[in-house]
Amino acid sequence: MSTPQSSASQIEVRANGLTFTALADGPTDGPLALCLHGFPDSAHTWRHLLPELAAAGFRAVAPWMRGYAPTEVPADGSYGPGALAADAVALHEALGADERAVLIGHDWGAIAAYGAANVAPERWARLVTIAIPPLGSLATKMFAYEQLKRSWYMYFLLTPMADMAVPLDDIAFIDQLWQDWSPGYDAAADLAYAKDALRDPANLAAAVGYYRAMLGAVAPDPTYAAEAEAGSRIAPQPTLLVHGDQDGASAPSSYLDADAFLSSGSKEETVIGTGHFPHLENPTQTNRVIVDWVTRWPGGA
Repeated sequence: MSTPQSSASQIEVRANGLTFTALADGPTDGPLALCLHGFPDSAHTWRHLLPELAAAGFRAVAPWMRGYAPTEVPADGSYGPGALAADAVALHEALGADERAVLIGHDWGAIAAYGAANVAPERWARLVTIAIPPLGSLATKMFAYEQLKRSWYMYFLLTPMADMAVPLDDIAFIDQLWQDWSPGYDAAADLAYAKDALRDPANLAAAVGYYRAMLGAVAPDPTYAAEAEAGSRIAPQPTLLVHGDQDGASAPSSYLDADAFLSSGSKEETVIGTGHFPHLENPTQTNRVIVDWVTRWPGGA
C-alpha cells in the first residue's frame, strides 16, 4: 500500500468546553475516524494514516489532545483518563459524526479510546488501539519487573525533580524516551512536532499532568468519575490491538492474555521489528491492517 499524498488541513473544534486544534483529511460527509495521539507526541503522528483513511472514504480527524499546543490548556486542570474519554465523545458530537465512526488511539490516545468506547458505545462502530493493551490486562502486569523497568519514567514524572529535569536542553528527556521506546527509529521529525506542542511550560505541565492524574498524585476529578470507570471495562466494539515486538515502553508480556479483555471478533496484530510507534516505524504494514479493519465491518466507509 503506497501512502496517498496528504491533503490534511488544520481545523478548530469546540468540544467539552475546550477549543481543540486538529488535522483533518477526507470527505466532510464521510464517517468519522477519530485519531488520538499519546505522550510525548502530537497530531502529526498520524500523518501517514490520515490520507489512507481519507482515501477509504473516512473523514479522518486527529486532534492535539487537551493541553498539547495548539489545543487549549483546560482551566480545570483535569487530565485523568476520564477527561480524555469525555473529550473523545464530545469531539464525536461536535464533528456531527454518526454510529459509523471509528476510534483509533495510540498510547494515551488508546487509554482515551477504551474509555470513550464504553461511555458511548452507540457512537463507535470499531476500535483500534496501538501500544497499550486493554486496561484490565495492563493492570495485572504493571508490577511485573519486566514492565516496572519500562515504566520508570511514569514514577519519575510524579516527583518534583521532573519539573526541573524534563525541560532541560529543549526537552531532551523526550528524545531519550523515543530512543528507548523505538530503538533505531529516526524520530527527528516527530520530536520536532512534539516539542512544538510541549515547549511552553504550561503545555509540558499538562502532559506531565496526565501521569499525575492517572497515578493518584492529584485528587481525581469527580466530574469524570463515570468515564474513568468505563475505561477498565471490556469495550463492546470489535477491537484491533496493534503493538510492536520491540516496544521499549510496553512489555511484550503485557499482551499475553489481552484477548481475555477484548470483545468477541477482536484481533491482535504484532508488527515485527517495530517499537512503541509501529504506525510511524512501519506505516505501510500498520496502515494496511488498520484500514482493512475499519472498512471490513457493516457500515464501513
